[in-house]
This record gives sequence, C-alpha cells and structure tokens, in this order.
Amino acid sequence: MTSRIPRDSRLRLVRPRTLAAAPRAMTQRPARRPAPRPPEGTPAPAELARMARAVLAGAARVARWADATLGPAPGPRRERDSAAPGSGSTENGDSGGESGPGAKGTLSDAIAQQAATDLSLTPDQVRADWDIARLAGLIEVHGDTARPGWRLRAWNRDDSAVLRGWVAFFDAWSIAHPGPDGQEPSAVAEVVSAMPQVLSFLQLSAGPVPVPQLLDLLEQRVTELRTERCEIPYGPQPGPVDSSESPAEDSAPEDTALAPLLDWALHALAAVGALTCADGQATLTPLGSWAVWVKLEQICVAAQSPAGNIEQGAEDMLRGCAQLRPNAARAEYRAWLAARPVGSAVTELLAAARGEDALSRGLAFEALRVVGAPAEPEVRAVADETPLRPYALLWLAEHDGHDPEDAHLVLTREEATWLWVDTAAAVADHGEAPLLVRHLESAVQPTVPALLDEVRAVGHPRTVQVLVALAAAHPDPALAKAVRRAAFQVHRGG
Repeated sequence: MTSRIPRDSRLRLVRPRTLAAAPRAMTQRPARRPAPRPPEGTPAPAELARMARAVLAGAARVARWADATLGPAPGPRRERDSAAPGSGSTENGDSGGESGPGAKGTLSDAIAQQAATDLSLTPDQVRADWDIARLAGLIEVHGDTARPGWRLRAWNRDDSAVLRGWVAFFDAWSIAHPGPDGQEPSAVAEVVSAMPQVLSFLQLSAGPVPVPQLLDLLEQRVTELRTERCEIPYGPQPGPVDSSESPAEDSAPEDTALAPLLDWALHALAAVGALTCADGQATLTPLGSWAVWVKLEQICVAAQSPAGNIEQGAEDMLRGCAQLRPNAARAEYRAWLAARPVGSAVTELLAAARGEDALSRGLAFEALRVVGAPAEPEVRAVADETPLRPYALLWLAEHDGHDPEDAHLVLTREEATWLWVDTAAAVADHGEAPLLVRHLESAVQPTVPALLDEVRAVGHPRTVQVLVALAAAHPDPALAKAVRRAAFQVHRGG
C-alpha cells in the first residue's frame, strides 16, 4: 500500500540559475548563421588591438597611476592624499567637494596636480586622459567612488577587452569632444544622429571622400530627420522669392549652418582614432572601418531575423529574443542597442522590466548587461523597486566585479525567494512542466515545507499561479498535494 503521509522532500542545494537559462530548455536550436568575415584588408584583431592601445595609451597610463597611487594599499602617500582638501573619495581619485555638484568621477585639483607631477604632464592633460579612461571603461565610477575597471586589469593580455574599450570611446566621441560654442544644441544633436550614416558611407567608400560630398550627405540626412519629426514652421510663410533679385549665396542657408558642425564632428572622430581628415578629404582608419563594419553587421543580423527585432520596441524585441539561444539573443541586443541612443534604450528596457511578463523582466536585465557601465545609474535607481530589486542587485554585483556564479550571494533570503517565484512565473508562462519541476532545485531553502512557508510570506503577486502550476506539474502526489494546499492558503489570505 502506498503511504499517504506527506514526505519532507529534500532539495539539492545548487546555485540559482539565471532567467536566461529558461529559454535554453524551452526552445530549439536555430540554424547557425556563418560567422561574418570583415572586409578584405581589415587588419587582424591583434593588430587592431595594438592600434587601440596606442590611441588609449595616455588614458591607460593615468588609470594605472591612479590604481597604484590611490589604490587600497596603505602607505604614507595614501594617508597624505586622504587628508588633502577637496580630495573627496580617494580610493581611485574620485573628487568630492571641489568638483562641484554633480561632478562625480572628476579629479580634485590636488590629485590632478599630483598626477601631473608624477607623469610629467599638465593638470589639463591628466584630466583629459582621466575622462577618456572613464569613457573607455578603464576607470569605473560607482556613486561617489572611482576605481580601476576590469578592462585595465586585462589591458595587456586580452585584445578583445582592448577593442571593446576603444569602441566604447568611439561611441562616446561627441561626449569626449563636446559641440562648438555658439551652436544650437538641437543642431548639434541632429548632426550626432546623422553621423552614423556619414560613417557608413565612408566605410562603404573604402577610401578618401571629399568633405563637400560628406556635407551633401549630412544635409540630406538632417532633412530626413526633420521630416520624420514633421517640423512645419508656424505662422504665415513668405511668398516665393525671385531668384534674380536674391544673391545666390543666400539661397542655401543650411550650408553655412552645417559646415562648421561637420568640421567639428570629423575632427572629433579623428581625435578618437576613427578617421583622418586632411586636404579636404576624410578617410576611415582601419580601426574606424572595422568598428563601423561591426555595427553594420549587427544591424544586418537583426534585420534578417524573422521578427525584425531592430525595428521593434523593447518589449516586443525581448519577446522575439525569448525564442533565441543566449548567444544569439545577445547579438540581437547589441544590434537593437546600436540603432538607438543609449539613454533612451535603457529607459525602454526598464519600462519593459516593470511589466507583468516575468520572462521579459529577466531578459531586459540580460540586455542591460550588454549595455554595461552606461546603464549603471538607472539600474541603481530602480534597486528600491520591489519587483526589480533582485535583478538590479545581481546586475550591480556582476558590474562591480563579482563572479556571476556567486553574485546571488548579495541577495537576502527574502529577495532570493522573490526571484525564485518570479522566475517560476516566467517558466510557467513560457516553459514546459519538466522545466518547472527542475526549477525546484534552484531554491535556497533546503526543504519543500521551508520553501512553501517563505514563498507564502514573500507576497509575490504570482504566488498562487506558480504554486498551482507546480502542483499540476510535479509527479510526486504527496508533494503536489502540499503545494496545492499552500496555494489555497495563499488564495484565502493565509
């Protein structure tokens, strides 16, 4: 006779699996797309990395100085820096009071002068190299503290880390070299938005292009941007002007408005090592050509996907990526992000994470891992929102250098239980019954009764649905009965 006494089923203690593990089991492997080859003549990755190291040599030098001089190692020099007025957080040279409000991650006057003396530079050169190091990820700013980034640790041994650092610097060219004074911010923003098309044209041309030709292309793209925004001037419009009574040079005011902005953009891109500009012609460097090709390839990959994810909003894009394996999904995230300003993309992803679909919530934070450091302020800001808190804390822990396998240790028992229920909701909505049963193994509680007690206490809005689905899926009748009883108690408010 089979015993009807409820059994205390023990769960194996295993590390929690991330939500990205769910799509692996619930989907089939798609056909692999052959790895694309860069254009003929593109240098090998090792040579590209050598070029990137040369561009960022000054930034790496200042970052290493900060690591060695202002790092955690005790000593008289560090004590002196800590006592210096205005030094702020001295862990890695982040400044406080003298930097002014909102100037997080900037160097204080005392530390900039010390670095200039040690490195035989001027304080302005030190500040410029420090800012570049931050943009390239050699220095990471967390709140009021700056410290060496992981790319600095891998700088001499990992070519891919170097290239990713340079691409981050390349993406931030308009931040590294702000627009010229006296120009309308809207006009500067239009030029920044139009430059990807200009760079694509340079990459496809594979050689020098006259600046006047680039100016024509820039004018066309800016006009398209304005048309897309439906910018129609208000008020009465002037009547047609007789061309014979108007000087020819007055007929194209946009030429004089965009020409200096194009000049600024080309020289800013030249300063980051993406192109050269001389004798009235612009040419992409090997680094610049490779970076533009990579971004075009990412866009093409997304455009070729059945769902056309690059054109979708964040929520629809994440749903499309739920059907992909992790590597393919990350490629989709990169392409989707490449087609949007980082700030608005992060806002969209967090809005999708706040929705009711738990799977989209987990995938949104996987996409934010692809964004990296630029998403840190926004992720830190949502860490106080209960539904997003476990995901945000895991993201921040990995961003701060924790091993992804051990990042779950930053969660409290309650936060880990909430995440377990949220992940179970994603599996129940999108996965299969065996996957939901295996999800029991990722619980931090050692027994099923302990798990059920804490699941009831955590107050997740999907608790009842998750427990009902688990009871229906589990092959053990006694355990399924206990889970159904727990679901009924939660439903009745117990």
